[in-house]
Amino acid sequence: MTTQHTSDTELAAQPAAYWTGVAYEALISFIRARQAELGFTQPQFWLLRNLSANDISPDGRGMTIPELQQAMSSYIRPEDDLKAEADVLLARGWLTVDDEVRLWITESGEEARVGLKRHAPAIRARIHQDIDDADYVTAVKVLQQLIRNTGGTLA
Repeated sequence: MTTQHTSDTELAAQPAAYWTGVAYEALISFIRARQAELGFTQPQFWLLRNLSANDISPDGRGMTIPELQQAMSSYIRPEDDLKAEADVLLARGWLTVDDEVRLWITESGEEARVGLKRHAPAIRARIHQDIDDADYVTAVKVLQQLIRNTGGTLA
């Protein structure tokens, strides 16, 4: 499908599932490529965030790989190998593992998480380039209504 020389009437008739799928893949690919250029992966960042008491972790407690997979179940991709990603973070000293095979974020891991998070605004700015905030809000509201219309759950 293409939007080149497509009228608004023709666009309105196109399937939302197609365009949301294309947008999802393009956005994930873009984000992951930018993060790779900066020396980390999206799953590595998610691991740090989920283990940090200063971010997603509700209590800062260590978690096993299966617990982390469950915590990330709504956004982890099938190709993401959390064990392999955790091994990289262990080698960097950003995580430690205890006798119960729970991963814990280290002080240097917390510093890395904060540093990696600083790149998010630039990545977001590139994604939102030439899109007015009001148009973006409208698009999100439309997507939310599509979700409601199809019996989906809003997070």
